[in-house]
Amino acid sequence: MHFASDNTAGVAPQIMAALEAANAGNVPSYGADALTEAVTVRLREIFEAPQAAVYLVATGTVANALSCAMFCAPWETVFCHRTAHIEEDECGAPEFFIGGGKLTLVDGPHAKMDPAALRRAIAHTGRGGIHNLQRGMVSITNATEAGTVYSVAEVTALAEVARDFGLPVHMDGARFANALVATGASPAEMTWKAGVDVLSFGGTKNGCMGVEAVILFDPARARDFELRRKRGGHLFSKHRFLAAQMLAYLAGGLWLDLAAHANAMAARLSEGIAALPGASLVHPTEANAVFAAVPRAAHRRAQAAGAAYYLWPFDQSLDGPGEEPLAARLVCSWATTEEEIDEFLSLLR
Repeated sequence: MHFASDNTAGVAPQIMAALEAANAGNVPSYGADALTEAVTVRLREIFEAPQAAVYLVATGTVANALSCAMFCAPWETVFCHRTAHIEEDECGAPEFFIGGGKLTLVDGPHAKMDPAALRRAIAHTGRGGIHNLQRGMVSITNATEAGTVYSVAEVTALAEVARDFGLPVHMDGARFANALVATGASPAEMTWKAGVDVLSFGGTKNGCMGVEAVILFDPARARDFELRRKRGGHLFSKHRFLAAQMLAYLAGGLWLDLAAHANAMAARLSEGIAALPGASLVHPTEANAVFAAVPRAAHRRAQAAGAAYYLWPFDQSLDGPGEEPLAARLVCSWATTEEEIDEFLSLLR
């Protein structure tokens, strides 16, 4: 009963096999290998963007941080949701890689920025001229930290606000596959056609060992990214092992199949919890994460039996009245099974 994170799951067998196959022989280093070229070609096809620049890195943090640094100067700010991953979970990495930039936090229900709130935040920024922080860029997390998903229309609405102020748009797509499956949109519709300039395309949370792609839809930015990646210490010498993962991830739509399974398991878990006496959903379940409140006594039973997940927020205690509901985050992965969900639900009952 492993629901702590999709990061805790292992590597999908197809991807592990690709890593083993890539281990044979000697190939050029630092991304000059045939696998890396094949990844670039394939991602351009998938995103209907034949001129896009594609770069691989090992972590979502650096994918986001370098993406922000590409478009934001040290005296500028990134507009993002109050609970965006770049705000809550990256130890100031975007600000560090920008070289002194800042994040301006925007409100909206269920971890999704409200376009009107975004417009107010941008309009309020830089009004004092040289004395103020300046407007930099907008960053959208899809799927969000609350397990919700921006539709294409919602991404477009935020991008239109950004464009009104001449600002570029970044999408943190650590769980991009989960969002795409949930909406039924195409990769192009969810990104550059909606106004996204740069995408952090996730693989690690969805069955890879450790690989993300930064996709720049404006290839004029390519050289800048290459230098920033090298200077930041994130250009792998044995780059073929990043490329082997990503190529296997994309082959035959595996990335979508893995995400569809994770989303389906979350839906099963969400429906089961919602049917329990005294339980309720904190956020709509739209991707692979479930945020729900259940009675404290149910948490005690589940955790005593070894179920792994987080009370959310963390500062809640299992000590107290058994009937009091406590909120929790439960994340499903490509490896989650119906059996472990059903066992978990039986404990909560």
